[in-house]
Amino acid sequence: MTTTEFVRKTESLQTPLLKFALSLTHSQQDAEDLLQETTLRALRARDKYLEGSDFRRWVITIMRNTFINDYRKKKVRRHLNCSLTEVTETVVASAPVSNAAETNLRLQEINEMLTRLGDLYSVPFRMYFRGYSYREIADYLLLPIGTVKSRIFIARAKMKQLLAKYEPSSLAS
Repeated sequence: MTTTEFVRKTESLQTPLLKFALSLTHSQQDAEDLLQETTLRALRARDKYLEGSDFRRWVITIMRNTFINDYRKKKVRRHLNCSLTEVTETVVASAPVSNAAETNLRLQEINEMLTRLGDLYSVPFRMYFRGYSYREIADYLLLPIGTVKSRIFIARAKMKQLLAKYEPSSLAS
C-alpha cells in the first residue's frame, strides 16, 4: 500500500475513530489528541500493516493500545507528582518514631502483670507467646494438653482484665 492510499484510508476513518476515542476518553479535547496520536503512530507503523487484513481494526487496536499506555503513564505520574506535604504525611503516618523508653515501660508493666498471675498461668502463657506449640508446652511441663490450653485461656482472660485499665475509654474516667 502506498503512502497516498494509506493516508486516504486513514482520513476516511476519522469520524468513526473520533467516536471510539470519545468513548475511551469522555473528553472532546482528549479524544482529538488520541486521534492525532493514533494517526501518527499508524503512519509510522504502516510498513507493519499486512495487506488484506482489516485496516479499520488495525487502527482501532493502535488507538486502544495508545490510550491504555497513556493511561498507565498518567497513573504513575500522579503518584510521582504528589506534593511534598502529601509525601511527608504519608511517611509520618506509616512509620512513626518509636519511643524505646515507652515501649520498655509497657513491657515491664506487662511482665509484672504476668508475674502477678503466678507460675501456674504465666509459664504456659509465656511459652505460648514465644511460639511454642501446645504439645511442646505440655511435654515440657508434663501436663495434659487440655490443661495447658485452659491455663493459657485463663491467663489471656486475666491479662485482658488487667490491661482493661489502659484502654482509652477507661483512662477518660
